[in-house]
Amino acid sequence: MRLGSGTFAAGCVVIEVLGVALFLRGFFPAPVFSGAERQAESPAPEPSAGASSNWTELPPPLFSKVVILLIDALRDDFVFGSKGVKFMPYTTYLVEKGSSLSFVAEAKPPTVTMPRIKALLTGSLPGFIDVVRNLNSPTLMEDNVITRAKAAGKRIIFYGDETWVKLFPKHFVEYDGTTSFFVSDYTEVDNNVTRHLDKVLKRQDWDMLILHYLGLDHIGHISGPSSPLVGHKLSEMDSILMKIHTALLAEERDPLLPSLLVLCGDHGMSEAGGHGASSMEEVNTALVLVSSAFERKPGDVRHPTRVQQTDLAATLSIGLGLPIPKSNTGSLMFPVVEGRPMREQLRFLHLNTVQLSKLLQENVPSYNKEPGFEQFKVSERSHRNWIRLYLEENNSEVVFNLGAKVRRQYLDALRTLKLSLSRRAAQYDVYSMAVGTVLVLEALVLLLLSVPQALSSRAELDVPLLSPVCSLLFYLLLLALAALHVVVCTAADSSCYLCGLPWLAAGGVMTLIAALLCAGMSALTRVFAGGKCLSQNPPQSTSRWSELDLLSFLGTVGHVLSLGASSFIEEEHQTWYFLVNTLCLALCHQIYRKCLLGDDCAPQHCPHTGEEFDGVAVALQGKRAGPEGWELSRAPADPSSLEALRGSERWMVLASPWLVLACCRLLRSLNQTGVQWAHRPDLGHWLTSSDHKAELSVLAALSLTMIFVLVQKRCSLTSKVAMAFGLLGIYCYRAAIGNVLFPWQQDNKDISKGITEARFVYVFVLGILFTGTKDLLKSQIIAADFTARTVGLWEIHSGLVLLATLLLRPHNLPVLVLSLAIQTIMAQFVWRPLRHDVAEVTVMHYWFGQAFFYFQGNSNSIATVDISAGFVGLDAYMEIPAIFLTAFATYSGPVLWASHLVNFLTSEASSKIRKL
Repeated sequence: MRLGSGTFAAGCVVIEVLGVALFLRGFFPAPVFSGAERQAESPAPEPSAGASSNWTELPPPLFSKVVILLIDALRDDFVFGSKGVKFMPYTTYLVEKGSSLSFVAEAKPPTVTMPRIKALLTGSLPGFIDVVRNLNSPTLMEDNVITRAKAAGKRIIFYGDETWVKLFPKHFVEYDGTTSFFVSDYTEVDNNVTRHLDKVLKRQDWDMLILHYLGLDHIGHISGPSSPLVGHKLSEMDSILMKIHTALLAEERDPLLPSLLVLCGDHGMSEAGGHGASSMEEVNTALVLVSSAFERKPGDVRHPTRVQQTDLAATLSIGLGLPIPKSNTGSLMFPVVEGRPMREQLRFLHLNTVQLSKLLQENVPSYNKEPGFEQFKVSERSHRNWIRLYLEENNSEVVFNLGAKVRRQYLDALRTLKLSLSRRAAQYDVYSMAVGTVLVLEALVLLLLSVPQALSSRAELDVPLLSPVCSLLFYLLLLALAALHVVVCTAADSSCYLCGLPWLAAGGVMTLIAALLCAGMSALTRVFAGGKCLSQNPPQSTSRWSELDLLSFLGTVGHVLSLGASSFIEEEHQTWYFLVNTLCLALCHQIYRKCLLGDDCAPQHCPHTGEEFDGVAVALQGKRAGPEGWELSRAPADPSSLEALRGSERWMVLASPWLVLACCRLLRSLNQTGVQWAHRPDLGHWLTSSDHKAELSVLAALSLTMIFVLVQKRCSLTSKVAMAFGLLGIYCYRAAIGNVLFPWQQDNKDISKGITEARFVYVFVLGILFTGTKDLLKSQIIAADFTARTVGLWEIHSGLVLLATLLLRPHNLPVLVLSLAIQTIMAQFVWRPLRHDVAEVTVMHYWFGQAFFYFQGNSNSIATVDISAGFVGLDAYMEIPAIFLTAFATYSGPVLWASHLVNFLTSEASSKIRKL
């Protein structure tokens, strides 16, 4: 079957996308939820045996008013640690001696705001898809405490993060939302909440008050948990809690129910200031329940106990006299009701276990075999017997002891049910993952076998597809796959995505797998048996792969295969560090062999060397009218020959791999990343501490100077001036926001919050980009001016460098300097003298780009995303610019290496044209 290379490549991409989609569908498990509609249904009655019970309605509420004080990124040690003792004295008093219950609430990843709010109010476990929804939160359709409270006539007031307003539209009788993404603001965003407090605390027309403070989280994103601003913000939050608690106590009267004040965090804060992953600092949050109902006796010491964040939904529902949300996977925090009569305690526990058992029945096919369900049935029978005994002997000691036993049974059943539901929520669909992986690998094998021809626009591929489909092997494979599908779908205890598809769709997937497998086997047979490739027009040359080609291929494929293990994904930076270091050693071996040992296969004699650049040059030659005025580099007269290098240049070629290797080793010590070693101290932490601001200032000034030296050499005079003023503006911006110091400014007072200085730099960035774009358009109009193309591309590259310099934090400026230095060294003393072909140069740029992504301190955890970069120069939240700036700052390493690749290939093509 003959296909054009473009059609073949597009087909492989479609199959790859299908395989990746199936894999992700199995890797990200479906959340545990209740399929029943939210409707008014009678609660489960109290178990009874022979005697009739009048407890068939929901229990009355335990609290008259509830105030939820949610402090974004409130890590547990901010309250229970040394910072809490120092900066939150009133809260510390309540935790240690007051009428309160304190907990360390564990938040499941992803630890970002919107999924955590859902977990707090629905009791369910949100999935990673909610990370995307966090940017624009849709209306929450799951059963939750807020919707239940509104349906019960509760009047709810909200002030704070506008995410709540998006999740619960038309649920609040009064609200004032503030944007959560403008992280540069950590003052006004909280003042807009606090300004309502004095007025609303004096009113009696509300039942629930929700306050969501964002300032602490924004401080973390800007300067991390060790910033002095954290202490000031905690003191501010402590005074607010004291004001609320004092006002609630003043309103309480003996005949009325007590009020409840909930102090909690939605997630924690990593040591870098971000959140989103699963480190201890990100998942452990403070949770303090304050109420006069929790009076403690003298000498009663209560230490914080560990609970799940999802437990708050069931606890709030019981406290407000509401039904527990149907999708809740949490359990009642028993200390809240421990002071109630035994019958009420058992009633609350029974309602919780009934709700969890129903959820288990809806999500686990073999629910009756689950230990938690069996324990629930045993507990319910014991409860029934206890009710009968209680109605006969109300105050007997036997009744109390039996009730305590039933209570322990319920608590054990709750723990086991929670474990079963959590395990279900974390259960992978291995079948879908396996099918997706097989599709990806089959398409990859076909693509690799056709690489020499698929990359050529003139080749036609003779894909062995029709003959295998008509073979006996194809039908045997199809029959075996169908049988395997039937066995998996009938034997699996849990439902699989592929098993839920119609037979026609599932059969199509099995047919595709069998066809691709036969096509791959046929292609391999042709290669090994006849020495033929998948092309009708075999290549004319018989070029062999060099050691560097083999390293590039094995390294890239090995990296792809390593992504099949979660530990390799968490520590992917180690893979790229190893590959880059190995590449430097391989280049050193290649250079020494050719320069010192006089290898016969010098690059200029190898059949395949330079052919790609020659082809590009011939394609572009028709656009030129003459070669005059093309000054592209300061390379030797014949930069493609090692013999032309003399003296210092020859020594630079010999030393260049070692210089690159030294730079990479230095960068590894700047930022610790990954999971296992991210907590260890590094040079970046040392520089960003307040005690070393002078050293950081000197380093930033030197880095900005080096950036100018490395970038300006190929820019026009206008761009050089703009680059100089832009780099000066960057230092002024960092000094304005307090990151670095001016020599004459020791008090470090803010000038303008950096907004004016950053916008000043943006003007020069846009000016340089405009100049480069103008030169590119000029090269398209005037065919003879090929120099304008190379200069324009370099000026665009310079503009991107200036933008990256503005967005990167000061301690990361050496990463950018060494990136530019390595690009210069590799271009002048490795790629040009050794005449590496396009494929090799492209792979090296890709490897270095990925390595510099991690040199910046990034990882595969969203907690390392520097959100503050998206608001440089902005005085209000603007979604599109913020997303663009954040993405560019995160991926500036790969982007700048890709931009340099385009510049290098264009420069080499221009050099070839000049020789023609």
